[in-house]
Amino acid sequence: MKMQVSANSRRAPGRRDAFRLAGVGAITLGLAACSRVDDGGNGGGGDGGGQADTGLLDRLREQGFVNVGLANEIPFGFVDGDNDPAGQSPAVARAVFEELGVPEIRANPVAWDGLIPGLQASQFDVIAAGMFITPERCEQVAFTEPTATSPEAFMVAAGNPHGIRHFTDFADNPDLRLAVLNASVEQDYAEHFGAENLELIPDQTTGYELLESGRVDAVSMLSVSHHYLLQDRGGDFDVTEPFFPEIDGQEQKGWGGLCLRPAETALLEEMNRVIAEFTENGRLLELGEEWGFTEADLPDGTTTAELCEG
Repeated sequence: MKMQVSANSRRAPGRRDAFRLAGVGAITLGLAACSRVDDGGNGGGGDGGGQADTGLLDRLREQGFVNVGLANEIPFGFVDGDNDPAGQSPAVARAVFEELGVPEIRANPVAWDGLIPGLQASQFDVIAAGMFITPERCEQVAFTEPTATSPEAFMVAAGNPHGIRHFTDFADNPDLRLAVLNASVEQDYAEHFGAENLELIPDQTTGYELLESGRVDAVSMLSVSHHYLLQDRGGDFDVTEPFFPEIDGQEQKGWGGLCLRPAETALLEEMNRVIAEFTENGRLLELGEEWGFTEADLPDGTTTAELCEG
């Protein structure tokens, strides 16, 4: 049940391809369980000499592909109608691993809250979902250096009849219902600001459908996710003004990166080397532009170590 993109027929699925999705809302952790990775023990062991701690990268080069976990959030990471991995984060992962001698990535779609458990259980080797780097997550996984950011926003009914602008609006009016991805930073923000009437959802499509049916009053995700979804799917909805929440006087500018198991230190170092090159030579911007990311969304010098400290 592994889904792959051929090394000889790779293409970057465009915006018009995005919603040729194959049951995007129905794909769950059980699908990824069919693609369990055999890590040969700990997956990060070395083979002695100068190749110490390179076991996983050597294995990936030998087999010619890497399994990546993603959560079907457009445009960060999803599978398109051909079951190929698509979006900004898989695009970065594909380019990085090509540079490292691994020509193919294979998608393992899971619910958002299944990403870290799936990585820990070796169901895939890398998370390519635009996951934000937070201190809590840094205790469970190893992040690369940042690859992109985006402010928060809400998708609401056209005209924004409830005047929703911020998470505090849901605390001020507890009758308002907000859909957030389970285990997401948006859930953390909503709970921090006192929102209680939350609908925890497994994926982006579920949130859209809940809003469409009137079962929620807003969906909270990153601004770029909402805009991309509306471009492809349409609907009588608006996206509110983007913002970065402020907590204790500090702007919460989230940065996403690729994730590995903590033991994979050698592979992490190699991936960071390539990401630094891509940031410097403009390739990182090129990889994101197809998915609506701009120069303003590129790394600004904030490091993963700083983000992990909080």
